[in-house]
Amino acid sequence: MKSYRLRNLVFLALCCDLGLFSKRLIAPAANVITDFLRIPGGIGTSFSLMFLIVAAELVPYFGCATLMGAVQSILALSLGMVGSMGAFSPIAYIVPGFVIDCVFCIFRKMKTAAVTRCATANMLSAAAASLTANFLVFHLWGPVLALYCCVGLLSGAFCGLLGAVLAKRLKPALSAQEEGNRANRAAYEGKEERAKV
Repeated sequence: MKSYRLRNLVFLALCCDLGLFSKRLIAPAANVITDFLRIPGGIGTSFSLMFLIVAAELVPYFGCATLMGAVQSILALSLGMVGSMGAFSPIAYIVPGFVIDCVFCIFRKMKTAAVTRCATANMLSAAAASLTANFLVFHLWGPVLALYCCVGLLSGAFCGLLGAVLAKRLKPALSAQEEGNRANRAAYEGKEERAKV
């Protein structure tokens, strides 16, 4: 059980790092689109949130995405990667994570498909990130705000579908490790029982 928890924590930490640094990697391409549309962002955030979606899909515990958002905010503050959010960056990271947790919790109870869960969670968390950034920093109104949110929703849907494919590819590897750990535990417990006899 300890090895299972450790593996989950390592996987969550890896997704945190990938989500944080991938935003920097695609920023030049994303900025071309957002500069053309005259909006502050949204595409890079959706791509970054995709890794939280993958983690929430493969580690089905409520609160894991919120925890990852909190860890990302600490990393961003410590590495000086806060961007335009400044001291408000922890809120900007934690709110989308909480939205992801809520969407996954509701959709798992409804027993919806993984693709639907991932796409909806990424869409809504990207929109939540856009609205949070707008409320705290940008203060956009009217059509510009609507365009900002629509870009977040559309890019979130695309990245969510991509995240669902990625999660599907990674799930067998994680499941195989879990089965191996179970077999090892069963063999170890069997040895202990035989030693007692």
